[in-house]
Amino acid sequence: MTVPTAAVHDPGIPLAGEHERGGRPVCRSVLGSRLRRLRQDRGIQLQAAARQIGASVAKLCRLELGQGGCKDHDVAALLDFYGVTDEDVLDEFAALTRGANAPSWWQEYSDLIPSQAETHLGLEEAATVIRSYQSQRIPDLLQTAAYARAITQLGFPRDPVQTVERRLHLLERRQQALTRADPPRCWVLLDEAALRRSVGAPGVMEGQLQHLLRLHLEHPTVTLDVVPLAAGGTAAVAQPLTMLRFAEPELPDVVCLDQLSGTVRIDKPSEVDRYRLALDNLAAATSTSTDAAEFLTRLLHGR
Repeated sequence: MTVPTAAVHDPGIPLAGEHERGGRPVCRSVLGSRLRRLRQDRGIQLQAAARQIGASVAKLCRLELGQGGCKDHDVAALLDFYGVTDEDVLDEFAALTRGANAPSWWQEYSDLIPSQAETHLGLEEAATVIRSYQSQRIPDLLQTAAYARAITQLGFPRDPVQTVERRLHLLERRQQALTRADPPRCWVLLDEAALRRSVGAPGVMEGQLQHLLRLHLEHPTVTLDVVPLAAGGTAAVAQPLTMLRFAEPELPDVVCLDQLSGTVRIDKPSEVDRYRLALDNLAAATSTSTDAAEFLTRLLHGR
């Protein structure tokens, strides 16, 4: 599969509407990046810009890094200081500022997710390409309700029934990304072990395999590849990961690593490149292996 590149446009022209998907985390990242670019393009030092809004350099740095909320009048004062007068550009920044401070839909589940998960959920929702490798279980976005329930009960054995249901509702909301009008391109490398590992009551795994087969054959934006056990060392040194790519030029590729305590996000280009290479090597290891549809069909028939 050829992975599409991010959309390209004139970096001096904000794209209306693209930042709206992904909620507060994406709006903050895009807003901060564009403010930083305006300041740097005009040769203005951080200290001078910070004085303009009566803030510390540390506060302005956090704003430019997309960390934390921002005040309307601070953004307006910076734009005035940078000489921005175009009404369309000002309206775009106003929309970004509102989005940077508005609660996202997943706030109602804030008691269930680690603090850093808000950014991950926003980036996942905003991604136009999702590449992932899973060796232990089926990826969240591709799970059936029965499989997800079994995994949730295993991962959170002390949760009461009501909390389990809320976790499943949160996952269902995330999965809606695959059926929206412009879904992300998903390319998933599934380790053979994850497909053979039985989860839940009898019938749960069969339903999950059938769901994967339907997605692979009928969903135009989902592609599955099976990493066979015969891949050996290539798969042995890889770890489960998800790489996200965005249409927004301000958002670089991001790697997400799942841990028991939450999701670790990596965006340093040199480190992201290492994980990209790992995905490419795994993909190469599957290039001569059995077709995913054929493999899933064999599993469903007990072979």
